[in-house]
Amino acid sequence: MPRLQSRPFSAPDEVRTFPYGRGNVLKLDEAVVGRAVYEPGWRWTTAMPPIAGTPTCELRHLGYSISGSVHVVTDDGQEIDILPDSVYEIPAGHDAWVVGGEPWVTVEWTSARDFGVSPEGPGERILATVLFTDIVDSTAILQRVGDAGWRDLLATHNRLLREDLNQFRGREIATTGDGFLAVFDGATRAVRCGLAMTRSARRAGLEIRVGLHTGEVEMEGTNARGVAVHAAARVMSFAAASQVLVSWTTKDLLEGAGLALEDAGSHELKGLDGERHLFSVVPPGPTPD
Repeated sequence: MPRLQSRPFSAPDEVRTFPYGRGNVLKLDEAVVGRAVYEPGWRWTTAMPPIAGTPTCELRHLGYSISGSVHVVTDDGQEIDILPDSVYEIPAGHDAWVVGGEPWVTVEWTSARDFGVSPEGPGERILATVLFTDIVDSTAILQRVGDAGWRDLLATHNRLLREDLNQFRGREIATTGDGFLAVFDGATRAVRCGLAMTRSARRAGLEIRVGLHTGEVEMEGTNARGVAVHAAARVMSFAAASQVLVSWTTKDLLEGAGLALEDAGSHELKGLDGERHLFSVVPPGPTPD
């Protein structure tokens, strides 16, 4: 449950150092925020590959540039200068370097949990509710609206669904072309986020399907792996347009949450033995005036 709190970066939970840079990390319950200083001479493709294990940065960044500036080049060739006193978003797949003789000082939210952390070694196993979404009839929509129209639709879809993830404190793991993979530390918030996402998609003129499963997930860097992730994807595959389906384990965790569920039958989920029971979340009715 969110609570009133404030903490100074001068007393961080963790200090991370890397070539030409350092970062202080604070944890506010589920939220992780980082303040980093990148010195002149820092460049991602020079300093970070030995730590991250990837040729370019695979994290999505959302933050506030306090001072100094950095130049960003995405893997598909887009370029931008991030200047002082500005907010920014950088998609996964990019290089970046400090411009000029002044350090770049920034505060970030989405990447603070994982930036500068080596993915080597065994991953951390956590109990999580995994959420998958997928746009219904995306190929037919693309053929109808064309490439430019589809890009606009997808951009609106991604923006609205990310707003829902932020509201319900979901952790975005990946985009899947026309959907999202996210994890939550609470089943109720995950399901309520799924319902909100279906409403947001309809605002964009789209319909999505949503599937959720709760189980142990292995976190390796920014990736989520394990049987629970595959199970959530299989659950989603049985969902209809604007339907939120949950697995048997997630259903058991929703008791007392005030969410109505309907039996969606037993299904064989590829990769899992035997048939498993699925349940459809009943959308709440309109709020009375």
